[in-house]
Amino acid sequence: MDDIVKQAVERAIETMRGNLGERLTIDDIARSAMFSKFHFSRVFQRATGVSPGRFLSAMRLEEAKRLLVSTSFTVADISHRVGYNSVGTFSSRFRSSVGVSPTTYRQYRGTMTRIPLDERPFPRARSTVRGHVLAPPEGELGLVFVGLFPSRILQAPPVRCAVLERPGPFALPDVPLGTWHLMAHSVAPGTEDTIDAATYVGCNGPLTIHPDVVAKLADVQLRPMQSLDPPVLMALLDLRSAKLGLSGTTTPDSIAS
Repeated sequence: MDDIVKQAVERAIETMRGNLGERLTIDDIARSAMFSKFHFSRVFQRATGVSPGRFLSAMRLEEAKRLLVSTSFTVADISHRVGYNSVGTFSSRFRSSVGVSPTTYRQYRGTMTRIPLDERPFPRARSTVRGHVLAPPEGELGLVFVGLFPSRILQAPPVRCAVLERPGPFALPDVPLGTWHLMAHSVAPGTEDTIDAATYVGCNGPLTIHPDVVAKLADVQLRPMQSLDPPVLMALLDLRSAKLGLSGTTTPDSIAS
């Protein structure tokens, strides 16, 4: 990626981060990047994998997650601090993206005991996506989450997922027809319950599942999270629940519901 483009997108992201409680328009963000609105939107999408509006929405929910576990602000206060006029809209968006309600997220310190799957009636295909999650050259990893999502943002619910004890082979069976992004995520061991965990992410896709596809091979490389990566919105799986679910298999159906 061109350094000028990277710096422009990073300026835009910093503008978003500094104004999460304000009414930002695409024009406002494009001006901070010193691009026209239309050129900026295309450049931003290519650099991050998502539109500026979706990136901003994800950043607002990421900040809400941080405030829920690090402050005693009410849910209503937090919703206003991250730019929502309606606490009901905020709570609905939070639950659909993170996987649990704001109150439950706070109660369990940012974790959940099960990963809900997307239960919409997708056209079914007897396809399996399999491959390897590859470890980064450096850094310790805890449990590894791998899942299929409709967009480049790791947010609930995945259509299929697995939790691995370590980087290695995975298989996601019974994948619905459609186009999906294969996403992987891990944090350094012992930091699962901390706000500033050392985070590793990876993405492969989009992957399209056709009716005649029996198996799709796809590897995903984990690397340290960078400034242009969209925020990880889905709540982490509680470490104790994950270990109970793993019990000898690297693709535990019992972890997803």
